[in-house]
Amino acid sequence: MKNAIFSFPLPKNEPVKSYLTGSPERTALDGELARQSSSVIDIPLIIGGKEIRTGNTGTVVMPHNHKHILATYHKAGEKEIKMAIDAALEAHKQWSDLEWTVRASILLKAADLLAGKYRAAINAATMLGQSKNIYQAEIDSACETIDFLRYNVAFASKIYMFQPKSAPGQINSVEYRALEGFVFCVSPFNFTSIASNLNMSPVLMGNTTVWKTATTSILSNYYLMKVFMEAGLPAGVVNFLCGSGALIGKHCIESPRLAGIHFTGSCNTFNTLWKQAGEHLSEYRAYPRLAGETGGKDFIFVHPSADVKEVSIAAYCGAFEYQGQKCSAASRMYVPASLWPGFLGEMKGIASLVKMGDVNDPGNFINAVIDEASFNNIVSYIEYARQAPDAEIVLGGKYDKTIGYFIEPTVIRTTNPHFKSMEEEIFGPVLTLYVYEDQDLEKAVELCENTSPYGLTGAVFGRDRVAVDKISNTLRYAAGNFYINDKPTGAVVGMQPFGGSRSSGTNDKAGGEFNLIRWAIPRTVKETLVPSTDYRYDYMK
Repeated sequence: MKNAIFSFPLPKNEPVKSYLTGSPERTALDGELARQSSSVIDIPLIIGGKEIRTGNTGTVVMPHNHKHILATYHKAGEKEIKMAIDAALEAHKQWSDLEWTVRASILLKAADLLAGKYRAAINAATMLGQSKNIYQAEIDSACETIDFLRYNVAFASKIYMFQPKSAPGQINSVEYRALEGFVFCVSPFNFTSIASNLNMSPVLMGNTTVWKTATTSILSNYYLMKVFMEAGLPAGVVNFLCGSGALIGKHCIESPRLAGIHFTGSCNTFNTLWKQAGEHLSEYRAYPRLAGETGGKDFIFVHPSADVKEVSIAAYCGAFEYQGQKCSAASRMYVPASLWPGFLGEMKGIASLVKMGDVNDPGNFINAVIDEASFNNIVSYIEYARQAPDAEIVLGGKYDKTIGYFIEPTVIRTTNPHFKSMEEEIFGPVLTLYVYEDQDLEKAVELCENTSPYGLTGAVFGRDRVAVDKISNTLRYAAGNFYINDKPTGAVVGMQPFGGSRSSGTNDKAGGEFNLIRWAIPRTVKETLVPSTDYRYDYMK
């Protein structure tokens, strides 16, 4: 047993590479894009460290060219799901008892592999399979994934170092045990880094997982799994499943050994999982830990003192980067009448310069939405606004799915602050705004506070810092991540721990200590050095 006391200081964030033409990273990425585009790989389930092929397959396609197949994948049935649960429980025995620094070394090696050997591969897979441009892939599948892995080790070090004080005649300590069972991880399509962290955050604390990957991010998630294994992750610690979320969820939740759910996805799905877990409470060995991030209806509130150009850049990028498919993307906005003409002019100016298309063309700022179901849902909101008497499309509004699932960045202006697209999450490149009269500022702030059931991200713009502070205080529960004079997206690990409450989730803050502590059960131990031999209190003697 090691008797050294390890200290892992907070790391530096992984630098974002520039990918200039002719740079080493650009050359490597271009080669990897060509390689992955020219082959169709077969993606198995990975259970207990073994590749499992069921023969019940689906396909992975490019959202920006949906006739182009990148991979086939095997779907888990009831048999494979139970195998995965059993494998996780079996691996738990050794993994939870392992020296935590060994677990940490595996995460740190995975980070180094992604930073170097597999950077181009993970970025290319994310670009092709999830339709992200170079920059959006780089900040996600490379930098944020690496940051989660490295920062979590430093956060765990701080957690483990916390110990209670002892007194004369006694020694007090706290040990941080893994949860008693397996953690069910459900990852979304939009961030490769989230898929990694949903698993590796519990894993670092000694847990084992059953991982249901999103069907539309299977390619990059498979590369992640291969990197984890190369880094030395033992068989069964993470079990990689593709297939029906309802079927996988059913069997995981019905297991008496379910210890936790780590989730990012829709509010409806998380609500369903929570309700199902509640129905089985009496069967579990312990209350399962439920941590979820479920989306938002994120806002930008503009004070009359704001700079129009600053607001327009933040609104365009905050709403339309990665086609608005971020839980943090701006999707509703409140603009004072005095700034409205200038703001609209600036937005139109930006839109005239922006290109949309295939991720292989680095000049394209906008790419495709993830799949046909998403495309159809987003289009339904655009068409609803087109027909509505209390709304107008002032920018964009066109769409085409002939080759890929392309939707123009769309801005809707409504005279109804409770218009459908002001309240409902769309998860696409649609920004709805309400223009308020300057003298009705306080009423507009109250509308912003009370319109949405969500509470994930929000931003306020203004040069009047006192007024901005007042607005921020009114909106203190409207967003778990709040931005002043910046777009409401782009949280960085170690700098802005991410998560929201209300209908946006449990606010367990990925990218901070808050999330890690959810995956440990502390045990307090008191050792008395010389036990008492007399029952009497002193005053009785």
